[in-house]
Amino acid sequence: MLRLENFQGHHLTPYIEALGALRITVFRDYPYLYDGTIEYERDYLRTYLDSPHSLIVLAFHGHAVVGATTCLPLADKGPEFQAAFLKAGHDISGICYLGESILLPQYRGRGLGKQFFQRRELHARSLGARTAAFCAVDRPANHPMRPPGYRPLDEFWIGQGYVKHPELQATFVWKEIQEAKESPKTLTFWLKDLK
Repeated sequence: MLRLENFQGHHLTPYIEALGALRITVFRDYPYLYDGTIEYERDYLRTYLDSPHSLIVLAFHGHAVVGATTCLPLADKGPEFQAAFLKAGHDISGICYLGESILLPQYRGRGLGKQFFQRRELHARSLGARTAAFCAVDRPANHPMRPPGYRPLDEFWIGQGYVKHPELQATFVWKEIQEAKESPKTLTFWLKDLK
């Protein structure tokens, strides 16, 4: 049976390795094609440990971490996350950044995605955030590694009340599978008014 548990800040510490391993596994698939390492994951996830206002929801099957979702104030994320908003004149103090929302394939289709959004938005409102935002990698429809029958999550995100903002983009660097070294990728932000 699946259960969801909320963690904040340093309370996530015992699960950092499991969350890092889950991110590596799930993001290896299209569209991220991420060829990650646990060392990078420890460094990346430190942001959530260091923020007292973060929320990490873990999905457990028994003792195994099979899914996760994260959020924290955008002001607590790095400048590469904030840049597009600052350039567009947004007040980042009122924005909650929604990080990953990941599940192992065998646990998808059970409504956990909606629960992940609900928990993060509830947390964002508790922080006084006026806007929830996340970003997703941009891939062309003819990408050579796009699996047959692949369906992007746009319809699901629209159903949760999010709007894609092509004018708000970020560039992040990671190593893809089949790449010899890291390369830049463009991601576009989606926003929801929480008022």
